[in-house]
Amino acid sequence: MQLSTILSYSGDPRAAADQVAALEAAGLDTIWVAEAYGFDSPTLMGYLAARTERVRIGSAILNVYSRTPTLLAQTAAGLDNVSGGRAVLGLGASGPQVVEGWHGMPYDRPLGRTREAIEIVRSALRREVVRHDGRSFTLPLPADQGTGLGKPLKMLTHPERSSVPVYVAALGPRSVESTAEIADGWLPFLFSPEGAAGVWGDALAAGFARRSADLGPLQVVGGGLVAVGDDVEDRLDLARPHAALYIGGMGAKGKNFYHQLACQYGFEAEADQVQELFLAGKKREAEAAVPRALLEQTNLVGPEGHVRERIEAYREAGVTDLQVLPVDEDPVGLVRRLKEWVA
Repeated sequence: MQLSTILSYSGDPRAAADQVAALEAAGLDTIWVAEAYGFDSPTLMGYLAARTERVRIGSAILNVYSRTPTLLAQTAAGLDNVSGGRAVLGLGASGPQVVEGWHGMPYDRPLGRTREAIEIVRSALRREVVRHDGRSFTLPLPADQGTGLGKPLKMLTHPERSSVPVYVAALGPRSVESTAEIADGWLPFLFSPEGAAGVWGDALAAGFARRSADLGPLQVVGGGLVAVGDDVEDRLDLARPHAALYIGGMGAKGKNFYHQLACQYGFEAEADQVQELFLAGKKREAEAAVPRALLEQTNLVGPEGHVRERIEAYREAGVTDLQVLPVDEDPVGLVRRLKEWVA
């Protein structure tokens, strides 16, 4: 099992990058860089590439609406070059709140669009002449949709690697099935070792049945807040705002993937309450309504023995990359200990 974390910054990624170098020295394997509607991910990833030597640098995630597939390929190739072959391309459909609200793009055909984007990205990285005729993308653009002057092209520069690992953020059954079939890795959210098989087991099995042997085993990224100690309640409370934001506020009623996931885990009544409170502007009450059992399942908080047991639970559930948010006076020291425990 490898160890990763998400770049955590409050308006100053330069300062956060200082800690990434220390975490790398402590044994961190991968740093994931989020984007949403904040700083763009590739700029920060390039900066991290210059500040580190060994750690893999992944986007988590770049959505498939705001950039064309060939631009995603160019970005992956550029990041892979400046990092010396350490880039990971994390892709996803995001959601209508961001795609339509921030990017002004219609949120249509997320599953098909993601599959086509991955196909084009891989073709471009192999420096093939890119031709694609799909429902979401057509390359080159037909004459009746443009000037008629477009022609098939291949990437001008030579990528560091002809294949950059592609990880996909997926939650719904069809999306997870597709991810298991075509992606190098899977980026789920609020991953519960106890609940994962019940929610995604059938979808993963269906995808694996069609998976090419050339891809190798699917890498699975899962984890949560990690705190070692006896003050469990206080540490678990630190995870409440994040859970409430996603379950309650990342989307509207009937169109919130994270709310649906909490329901699938068996917390339907609690998820409804969190959403009602959050959408009513009662964020503190929404945070308090997040069920403790869900927080316990999706984080690693408690005495050392308990945290080590949770690591094994994630491993048994198929997680190959434990993604952690270390909460400790010495986060670098905690990552060093975690690296020993996941080995």
